[in-house]
Amino acid sequence: MSGSDPAEPDNTAVRTALWRALHLAADPPPHVFRDEIGLQLADPDGRADPDGRWRQRPDMDPAGTAGFRAAIVARARWVEELVDERAAQGVDQYVLLGAGLDSFAQRRPQPPGGLRVFEVDRPGPQQWKRDRLTALGHGVPDWLRLVPVDFERGEDWLERLAAAGFDPGRRAVVASVGVSMYLSEDATRDVLREVAGLAPGTTLAMSFLLPADLLDPADRAGLRTSGEGARRAGTPFRSFYTPGRMLDLAREAGFREVAHLPGRALAARWFTDRPDGLRPSSGEDFLLATV
Repeated sequence: MSGSDPAEPDNTAVRTALWRALHLAADPPPHVFRDEIGLQLADPDGRADPDGRWRQRPDMDPAGTAGFRAAIVARARWVEELVDERAAQGVDQYVLLGAGLDSFAQRRPQPPGGLRVFEVDRPGPQQWKRDRLTALGHGVPDWLRLVPVDFERGEDWLERLAAAGFDPGRRAVVASVGVSMYLSEDATRDVLREVAGLAPGTTLAMSFLLPADLLDPADRAGLRTSGEGARRAGTPFRSFYTPGRMLDLAREAGFREVAHLPGRALAARWFTDRPDGLRPSSGEDFLLATV
């Protein structure tokens, strides 16, 4: 599925959904994250058939992509546990920037605490997803708002969010994972500043790629390969951050509390002592910032 057609999901969104599915298909229990709906979303023409032909894609090699696959499911679990934790504290708005084929709303038909979910994405891929949800019988319930934003035309995502029912005066969880590497530093700075202007108590969860020299030596070749693939797909990596730089950007944007979560911490939390040796590759770390 090509990301060149603006009415289709990006290659990166499809790959993420397939890696989440491959975790269930290729890795033995315990599974860190369960997402079977993403595979259905990614495959409108039935290529994800019972024979598993989608698993023959070069980027679905079970051994060669194990570290990336583990990193994807680890960050998904981290974000959703954060959402559950904040919902238990009364937060009732969850915003996904660059939502892609995320299936939180379909896997949680009754979100905790009356949570409203806002998915922000480009108009073409989002209309494709809306049509796909309808075809699969999920539909788009009232508590799920698909918010189309044409970033290339400079549309204001916060204005579009408010028009879709988001209340900037109430706390929210805002997630931006797998996005900052495709943006310029100026664009990321703008996102940070805009989220920092939301209601006190709002939490931002953002992932970022580390410079190659901060990766484990064994993972550097994988980063190069991943970068080459992103470039060929027309979505090159544009930005890498040291943890210190990302924390500085968040402080400058106006966040009250900022914290760095190493990807290695997620590895220690969910992948220790696995008999299959599955473990996330190093290279993607996380910012947790509170307004």
